[in-house]
Amino acid sequence: MATSKNFGIRKRNAINLIKETLERVCPRQVSCADILVLAARDAVSLSGGPRIGIPLGRRDSSTPPNVRLAHSSLPPNNIGVEATLDLFAKKGMTIEETIAILGAHTLGVTHCFNIRSRLRNPDNVMHAGFINLLKLRCPADQSASASTIKFVPNDLTPVLFDNKYFVSTMRGGGVLKIDATMPLDSRTRPYVEKFASDQNAFFRAFSSAFLKLSSSNVLIGTQGMIRRTCNRLDD
Repeated sequence: MATSKNFGIRKRNAINLIKETLERVCPRQVSCADILVLAARDAVSLSGGPRIGIPLGRRDSSTPPNVRLAHSSLPPNNIGVEATLDLFAKKGMTIEETIAILGAHTLGVTHCFNIRSRLRNPDNVMHAGFINLLKLRCPADQSASASTIKFVPNDLTPVLFDNKYFVSTMRGGGVLKIDATMPLDSRTRPYVEKFASDQNAFFRAFSSAFLKLSSSNVLIGTQGMIRRTCNRLDD
């Protein structure tokens, strides 16, 4: 599901393939919701991150996807520290866990579309050299459609789950607004510094945060259903 805030979950065909395989062996026993969480967990582990133990038993929604609801649940690309802390506090996370879950930015990229306004009106937390580098990757005359394709890496090791994201933000290399402002706020800076210098501490806090986030607002028991396929509702 894609919105202007998020270009959607890729490789969904892999999720469906896993589901088809499970259905042949254990029909209607493993939900798509559990498969998605397990896939996210394994992506972290296989890219060098921690191996996280998570509870299973989630159920799938029995209603069609709601793009408007998904859009409203995703933070905007210009979210700041205050709103970020409030957002994750509502999911039971501490400040340390909030900063740790943002460390997921260590994997992947940021599309130029999401930093266009920041590059047009640079704030005082962006280093001049870093601004120029981003502008080379995301030129101002780039069309809106092109900016959804072009991207910049979030840190120097975008395919590895490590603490280099925090190292980059401490050096003024935060791509998104929240990345750049975390090291400047007195509430969040101690954890950015901690994770930049201690990868194991980051992994421990991330594991705790991942567990809370993946258990937030889930359907359990007799709620919802267990779908036969993950890309559509059962007939």
